[in-house]
Amino acid sequence: MKPKACVVVASEMTVRAFLGPQLRAMQDHYDVTLVVNSPASDLLRDLGVAGRVKRVALARAISVPGDVRALLKLVRLMRRERFDLVHSMTPKAGLLAMVAAQLSQVPVRIHTFTGQVWATRTGLSRALLKLADRIIVRCASYTLADSPSQREFLIGERITAPDRIAVLGRGSVSGVDITRFRPDAGRRRDVRERFHIPDGSVVVLFVGRLNRDKGVLDFARAFATLAAEFPDLHALVVGSDEEALRPAMTRLCAKHGERLHFLDHTNVPEEILAAGDLLCLPSYREGFGSVVIEAAAAGLPAVASRIYGLVDAVVDGRTGLLHATGDVADLTACLRRVAGTAALRHALGSAARDRAARDFSPSILASGLLDLYARLAADSAGSAKNGWYRRFGKRVFDFVGAATAFVLLVPLGAVVAVVVRLCLGTPVLFWQSRPGLMGVPFWLVKFRTMSDRRDGRNNLLPDAERLGTVGRFLRAASLDELPELWNVLIGEMSLIGPRPLLLAYLDRYSPRQARRHLVRPGITGLAQVSGRNGLTWEEKFDLDLEYVDHCSLGMDLKILARTIWQVISRRDINQSGHATAEEFTGTVSR
Repeated sequence: MKPKACVVVASEMTVRAFLGPQLRAMQDHYDVTLVVNSPASDLLRDLGVAGRVKRVALARAISVPGDVRALLKLVRLMRRERFDLVHSMTPKAGLLAMVAAQLSQVPVRIHTFTGQVWATRTGLSRALLKLADRIIVRCASYTLADSPSQREFLIGERITAPDRIAVLGRGSVSGVDITRFRPDAGRRRDVRERFHIPDGSVVVLFVGRLNRDKGVLDFARAFATLAAEFPDLHALVVGSDEEALRPAMTRLCAKHGERLHFLDHTNVPEEILAAGDLLCLPSYREGFGSVVIEAAAAGLPAVASRIYGLVDAVVDGRTGLLHATGDVADLTACLRRVAGTAALRHALGSAARDRAARDFSPSILASGLLDLYARLAADSAGSAKNGWYRRFGKRVFDFVGAATAFVLLVPLGAVVAVVVRLCLGTPVLFWQSRPGLMGVPFWLVKFRTMSDRRDGRNNLLPDAERLGTVGRFLRAASLDELPELWNVLIGEMSLIGPRPLLLAYLDRYSPRQARRHLVRPGITGLAQVSGRNGLTWEEKFDLDLEYVDHCSLGMDLKILARTIWQVISRRDINQSGHATAEEFTGTVSR
């Protein structure tokens, strides 16, 4: 019998626009239930997904009586169905779904952040909306952000901790289907004929909801200026008018109203995008901005505001241009450059399509999501076995142990630092980004053990030639690991756990091997006391997974005791024929 999964979103439009690839991937592994504020009972069937649709009134606007009724209905549904996993998206749906899932004791609870309503708010409104997001994080097992910059924003605003949120792939909710969104001369001609736009005109598109946070009034002001300069420039605005802004946009462009076109809604955005020459998205707040990569797949560059989310969707100067948020003059200047220079427009559009095809495959994102589900399910099962230690005791053990060792080993660390400075030069410390809990990167810090010796062509010499006597001694005695106590103190690492390997290895793991990231990486671990570099990669990963599945206080104490003996005996420091561990290139049987 398949595990039972429930996906909760407020809008049918969100499901149709973004969730098709995810739901189709899920149906092969889960019994899928979709909760949405829509009467369309055949919604999943339309998307080619086997599953059930449950309607719950998840209105976007705040309504205390209605929201309470929706929460109670979700709790009843989740308790009755006993879901193994609940995944929510959008703010209101996320708050109600995560609270209901925790009350119903659903083992795996995930929410995806796609932008923050409170980013442009102030005062009490901002505080209350931020509190709602903190409640979501508190109730969720884990969270996702749809872009790296949004993840950093949420961490910086203290909505969540670094080890509680990740980004799938390069970002976006579902990627982009480049067979659907593509340059198409036929579509381009048909749409332009429908709006009576001459064939040789330059068309700048806005696609999204019409509200102030989307910057549509800034867009209208910029277009009014440029329309006076470029007689062949047209604007096509596509989206529902949520705040009745269409009359204001029309007034701003009154002198050129015949070249400002509106379309309330479309179920075929690929046709609209094929008709354009560039996309404009001057938002004040945004998630990843999926329309940007859809436009990119159609060969269109984008002019967008320099805010979190959009800075990940647009590579400034390569796939489009970024302008200062709220700066109409800067927006106008960027649009002038792209609209007025065909060669630039085509170069940016070509690079944008290449990037969309390379970095935003729906299948890769769907695979990453399924892998995350499996990891969290396994972690939930493991936590049930040794719940008290995994949830609370291990972190206390790490903090007390690292703090004590830090204080006792300060004199030794100072001596090592002086030796490194005299023998290897600066910098004394070596910093490298490594994958931590759930694969989220962090900065690992160690004492430097290699010199910067280079050959006649200024290339670094092989590791064996740069390691030297001092470096070999530091590694043999594990003294280079001392600074990692700082990583443990701040919660990025544990004293005991799988070693943090290279970020490049993340794409080489099998789904089973990737489970090693269900726990924090350690300074030492079961593999390190069971053969260390004398083991094959597969043997190391088997031991890592044994630790993930059976982590306990007793196991940690045994590993710690064996580590002391391992350091004293200096066994299995290097692999035969290698100055350090051999590179992991992937497992043949994955």
